[in-house]
Amino acid sequence: MRVIFMGTPDFSVPALRAIAARHQVVAVYSQPPRAAGRGQKPRPSPVHRAAGELGIAVRTPARLRDPEAQADFAALQADVAVVVAYGLILPQPVLDAPRLGCLNIHASILPRWRGAAPIHRAILAGDAETGVAIMQMEAGLDTGPVLDLARTAIGPEETTGGLHDRLSEMGAGLIVEVLDRLPLPATAQPEAGVTYAAKIDKAEARIDWSAPAIEVDRQIRGLSPFPGAWCEIGGERVKLLGSRVTDGSGAPGTVLPGLAIACGSGAVQVTLAQRAGKRALPVEELLRGWDLPARVE
Repeated sequence: MRVIFMGTPDFSVPALRAIAARHQVVAVYSQPPRAAGRGQKPRPSPVHRAAGELGIAVRTPARLRDPEAQADFAALQADVAVVVAYGLILPQPVLDAPRLGCLNIHASILPRWRGAAPIHRAILAGDAETGVAIMQMEAGLDTGPVLDLARTAIGPEETTGGLHDRLSEMGAGLIVEVLDRLPLPATAQPEAGVTYAAKIDKAEARIDWSAPAIEVDRQIRGLSPFPGAWCEIGGERVKLLGSRVTDGSGAPGTVLPGLAIACGSGAVQVTLAQRAGKRALPVEELLRGWDLPARVE
């Protein structure tokens, strides 16, 4: 088929590569290059770079509401467009242009966790499972009918970073299966069970040690690697990036052996952390030569 691919971050790259191996990707749409690095030079997105490696033409419009941009999109005469974390709203003329419409890979079991941060929110909420859904796009926010979905359990020590990578590969495999079976019947999302995955605010990252250990553990894993849950240890801001619930008790913030930390109820064992200006380290390496205070803030 003639496929338009629309995506921007690392999460989207496996799907692009999988589709390009089986179909004709007539164009890739991605967010415009952004200034990054010490020199603040414009840097193409991960999808933009991957498309270049595959020899596929890339388009980076700042918006798709202009009639000219919409006409250029329609002129590609695509059978279908696949959208994966693209970052721009698709107006109705764009949604209607491909013969089979626009399909979206969404990293949740819709209708749970519609919106911007479904992977973070699933872990923060303590969900036992999540997955990827292939959705027929419409004007609403992740409201379209679902063509297929795949489920996976969330591991007890899994972080957003690890789950992100697994769901990215799952989505790539599932979209290829769906494209091979088009046209497919789509199932409307049920009205019951709708939740919204609001964008993560950095204000959510400060750890409150008076909370139960199970909540602190979810916060650490759910915000790892970005933005990174943090606390102050000896006046130094430290990101905690891996953890598990463990036995132990004490006043909230009390440091227990091996960098376990007492919470409002129970304790959390830190497994990965990052001191300011340094790389993330397993806790065994982090503690070498570091005299910990009696409590953290």
